[in-house]
Amino acid sequence: MKTRAVILAGGDGSRLGVLTAKRAKPAVPFAGKYRIIDFTLSNCVNSGIFDVVILAQYRPHSLIEHLGAGGPWDLDRDFTGGLRLYTPFKGRHAADWYVGTADAVQQNFSFIKTNDPDTILILSGDHVYRMDYDAMIAFHHDYDADLTMATIRVPWEETDRFGILETDNEYHVTSFVEKPPQASSNLANMGVYVFRMDTLDQVLWEDHHDPNSSHDFGKDIIPKMVTGHYRVLGFPYSGYWVDVGTVKTYWQAHMDLLPEKPSIDLNDRSWVIHTRTEERPPARIAHGADIRDSLISDGCIIAEGALIERSVLSPGVRVMPGAQIIESIILTDTIIENDSHIERSILDKRVHVSNNVMIGKIQPGGEQAFAMVGKNSCIPANTIIEAGGIISNDVLDSDFTTSIIHCGEILETKRKPFDA
Repeated sequence: MKTRAVILAGGDGSRLGVLTAKRAKPAVPFAGKYRIIDFTLSNCVNSGIFDVVILAQYRPHSLIEHLGAGGPWDLDRDFTGGLRLYTPFKGRHAADWYVGTADAVQQNFSFIKTNDPDTILILSGDHVYRMDYDAMIAFHHDYDADLTMATIRVPWEETDRFGILETDNEYHVTSFVEKPPQASSNLANMGVYVFRMDTLDQVLWEDHHDPNSSHDFGKDIIPKMVTGHYRVLGFPYSGYWVDVGTVKTYWQAHMDLLPEKPSIDLNDRSWVIHTRTEERPPARIAHGADIRDSLISDGCIIAEGALIERSVLSPGVRVMPGAQIIESIILTDTIIENDSHIERSILDKRVHVSNNVMIGKIQPGGEQAFAMVGKNSCIPANTIIEAGGIISNDVLDSDFTTSIIHCGEILETKRKPFDA
């Protein structure tokens, strides 16, 4: 059986705020040295799948640059599959921006079905998890299914974020509702699908000609298949999985990496998470720096008297004397000057935080608000950014008209922003 993986990487990820203002969600940095899409790609190659198609749309530049020809994942090959990336295009026949996940696959189906694969594995490029797809594909063929979807139990209070399904004792899906306001089950769709090639061809074509469809797998394709004459099965998954589609889940997924026994062990050499890495020197940590339960990437410089606690620092971050970073995520080449205090915050690439700045606050109990600072922004000395305050991309010192950014406020640059 020949399997081709199709990774959906086109979402704008608006719920991640400033992190996706200039990049697609799958290209958002994660866990210091990785991008979110690295986990799905690594699952593919660790499962022995080397024939991968990626469908991109929203701001694909960072994603294209990161993927290259697929070398870090051993996908720079021609005769045995390899990596191919497709974006929307204009042709003689109807083609336009993707309007849904099913539409993205349909518009590229002539490429996807090249060389007649037997099985199509459809994946999301914005989930963090470790999964052997080979076991799921074997399950799919053993049960002679038309569609097999991976399932996981989620907290009841989060069921309105997912497609919710029910199965019988033989794993047949008996009901499916996309993001129900009141769920009858907490068994959720993970967005991992195994299709028979001929079945996928048929359901996509029928959906393409349905004027009432939104052309989405969760909203349209799966409900019709469950109530139709197709064999739809739920593959039970019990490992760690998170859709990092919100600021809260993005932050929490980082915190999940920090315990002595993390949710995903990045040091497990039997399941390597591959990525494209920059040439950076080893991290330098000065005598007297205090680092607790944190991930520190290559090229970081931590000065004497700095405190890093339960935080993740991407490559090239510089932390000056007296600065404190607590339960925060700091992305590449950001500089934290003397005596600044950053708490439960997310700072994007190349942010410059001047002296004696206060960003964010751990709030006791209840819902937490995160302070965020966008790419290339500069924070002037003695500024306070409260929890829930947001600095957009490319903001300069001169854009600040007050020394306090309150919860819920968003400071934008007064200049035309850069696209890089």
